[in-house]
Amino acid sequence: MGKKYIGVDIGGTNLKAGLVDEDGALLATAKTPVHWVGAEEFVKTLAILSKEAAEKAGVTWADICAVGMGVPGGVDTKAGKVLYTCNIPLSGLPVAELFRRELDVPVYLENDANCAALGEYCAGAGKGCESLIVITLGTGIGGGVILNGKVLHGVNGAAGEVGHMVIEPEGEACPCGRRGCWEQYSSATALARLTREAMAEHPESALWAQCGGVLEKIGGRSAFEAARGGDAAAQAVCDKYLSYLGQGIVNLINIFQPEMLCIGGGVSNESDAALLYPLRAIVERERFGQYCPVKTRIVKAQLGNDAGIIGAALLGAVNS
Repeated sequence: MGKKYIGVDIGGTNLKAGLVDEDGALLATAKTPVHWVGAEEFVKTLAILSKEAAEKAGVTWADICAVGMGVPGGVDTKAGKVLYTCNIPLSGLPVAELFRRELDVPVYLENDANCAALGEYCAGAGKGCESLIVITLGTGIGGGVILNGKVLHGVNGAAGEVGHMVIEPEGEACPCGRRGCWEQYSSATALARLTREAMAEHPESALWAQCGGVLEKIGGRSAFEAARGGDAAAQAVCDKYLSYLGQGIVNLINIFQPEMLCIGGGVSNESDAALLYPLRAIVERERFGQYCPVKTRIVKAQLGNDAGIIGAALLGAVNS
């Protein structure tokens, strides 16, 4: 029958559990909104979801080899303890220990962005690579780094916060407390802001008609959509955005020299011609060691929103 694992994705809005086989195939999922009423009840909910995902696939709990959890924050992977989170009061919580009181099974914790990187590494675009960086372009920029087949954790479990390298000194304020962070210029949120700024300067832009004159309707892909229609202001936004995005990617490649850099998130749904080809040109022009015969491959993520839950589940496989 093959080994089966449960992956749990702990989000600020929803909790999701999935049953994954040893090849990384997602077989069944269960989901519920977050309702915080206390630590023990929260962990009980995770156990209930995990059992529900297994039952949906017709798998008994006795056949589950391990449970892995992706946490939006810092974790102590050895102790199975959350160090800190922003949106849910889990800081200091020994999640693995509490979960095992509900269901006696090995439990592994990992940062959620690292889980997404592990998912792509084991079962997605990075399958077969030894080194891989995954960035996710969403509200911010998530990142996970895998070197020599191992997730890079750093001394405090927070390695891979690539969105918080500064690329514009004294630039836009970031919630982290710094100014000019990469995610303030290259996240989907940042792209929407750059688009609205351009619209204020160009009342003739087709972007105004595209959003019906309502700035709140401008999203992370609005500029790309208008640029495809030939709007010059929108194309200028895309070029500016790609320049910022490329600058950060070049930094990562120069530092880590991974075999592959994988781009996920909503912006990655743009066509290769609009996104990947210009980025590859920037990297080829700017990277250190331009004439080295081997270069980092820049590709799109394959697993979409399932990357985190698949990677969480496979924590059991890579740690056993």
